[in-house]
Amino acid sequence: MSYVGKNIRKLRAVKKLSQAAFAELFGLARPSVGAYEEGRSEPKMETLIQIAQHFGLSVDLLLTKELTVNELYHFDIFKEQLQKEAPAPEVLAEADRKQHVTPLVYRNRALEYIVHHHDPAFIDSLPWVQMPHDLSGPTRAFEVSGADMLLHRQGLRHQDIVLCCRVDKAKPTLHNGRVYAFVTQSKILIRRLAGRLPDGTTLKLRADNPDYGSQDLELTQALEIWEVRGVFTTHLRPPALLDERVAALERKVEALLERLSDHE
Repeated sequence: MSYVGKNIRKLRAVKKLSQAAFAELFGLARPSVGAYEEGRSEPKMETLIQIAQHFGLSVDLLLTKELTVNELYHFDIFKEQLQKEAPAPEVLAEADRKQHVTPLVYRNRALEYIVHHHDPAFIDSLPWVQMPHDLSGPTRAFEVSGADMLLHRQGLRHQDIVLCCRVDKAKPTLHNGRVYAFVTQSKILIRRLAGRLPDGTTLKLRADNPDYGSQDLELTQALEIWEVRGVFTTHLRPPALLDERVAALERKVEALLERLSDHE
């Protein structure tokens, strides 16, 4: 049984969106939204992924569980409504830009960044964060939106901050398996490079979360390319099962060595 219709209705109610406004947000016809909510049809996978990414949820949650208001609050669906708009940060003087200071692009300013990414005055107006690193050249920090790079509670979480260094678009050096932030005309896309198509100019990108399919991106469609080199997160990740086993073995070896030393 799919709960997507009930969850869409609840998301609309929490965000105070009409069916028409919700439909416009995802390029749908208004009657389609009504059909989803009444259980007469279900969204295509592409639409489900767009809805999940927009609200910072996962596709499996939308489909397999009727979400409560408390859970929606946990995912910041309407917490953002309670936050007042932050005052515009002061433009930093060149002399005040210390080492390791990086302009930060919040997810709600992604479209604004796409439009003005080439404008130095706009870059100066962004919030700046100081993160320790040894990267050379220009850097950017992007806030992660959605759970498409999260697998088994490992990876990039919604609202994590990734630290990136610039890739020269004219002569891009890209490595399979690494994660990049691609600034395109419509979005800032954070994906892992899975290879290139035979034409050599089309990249094959994949999300770590299998709920999100792979996609192709022409290099000419990228306004900017940034390689993800670090991440700041407020989530404490539990140790992997293998790490736990290795730690247990280390403790046993230490105890055995102590016992042997006592008998010497």
